[in-house]
Amino acid sequence: MKTAIVTSKSSLNHNTGSGHPESIARVTSILEKLKKNKKLIWKNPASFDKDIIKQAHSSSYFDTVENAFPEKGLVFLDGDTVVSPGSKDATFDAVGSIIAAIDGVENKEFGAAHCVTRPPGHHAEKSKAMGFCVINNIGVAANYLISKYKYKRVAVLDWDCHFGNGTYDILKSNKNVFFSSLHQYPYYPGGGTEDEKGEYNNALNIPLPAGTNSRQYFDAYEHMLKRLKEFRPEFILMSAGYDAHRLDPLCQLNLESKDYYEITRRALETTKEFCNGKVVSILEGGYDLNALAESANEHVNALLEFN
Repeated sequence: MKTAIVTSKSSLNHNTGSGHPESIARVTSILEKLKKNKKLIWKNPASFDKDIIKQAHSSSYFDTVENAFPEKGLVFLDGDTVVSPGSKDATFDAVGSIIAAIDGVENKEFGAAHCVTRPPGHHAEKSKAMGFCVINNIGVAANYLISKYKYKRVAVLDWDCHFGNGTYDILKSNKNVFFSSLHQYPYYPGGGTEDEKGEYNNALNIPLPAGTNSRQYFDAYEHMLKRLKEFRPEFILMSAGYDAHRLDPLCQLNLESKDYYEITRRALETTKEFCNGKVVSILEGGYDLNALAESANEHVNALLEFN
């Protein structure tokens, strides 16, 4: 089976303003790296019924987002979440990308996919934009797998440096989902303590102190893998943030680029008897452009090796 990269030119039209860390260059740096790999196949976003988004977000929030995109200039949805005229297509194409990725896996076009899109999603809560995020793509994807494809056990792994508060908010009451986040703590956005276990004991938050190195990270990661194996997932979604890299300007964890290969490989190896490599990931954070491109490439290499 193949591995797909799902992306859209509209990601390049999501203008966040001069000096904003969530920049257009994030996507271009990754794509330039991945285009050298001739084993990958490339896909565009799918069209979809926007009611799918309302499985993750409130109707009132969806309406707010629909009407938020300006005809010119920039609009702030919160203190650091910025949208521009080109952001509307980018936002909905990010959702369309993860939908296309899931459908492609289900239709056996490819075995796994990485969505290289922006804006990111994992901080967007049911009724609130936050932390560069407008629509929670992973939250939409989990609900889509359950509603359309009738999955009973969907795992959502978030290894962005920041707690995936929005994803937790959306999925904590879904008994068909296991959510796990490894993140720097205490740090933005707050929360993500070990006590936040979900309404069905279906969440595992692993807070890590600033300065955590690769060995310490993987010691903690083993706890997640143990819970993941106990959950026996049929499908895995990954919030693929690369800002735990030691060079990232927004975090203080100390992973190396090659660690993202290992993060991915171990999760797939642990769950191969349950989901046989069915995994879709989507870009979240990562703000040092070279480290971001290298780390994404390592993640994709692990997907390729497994598929």
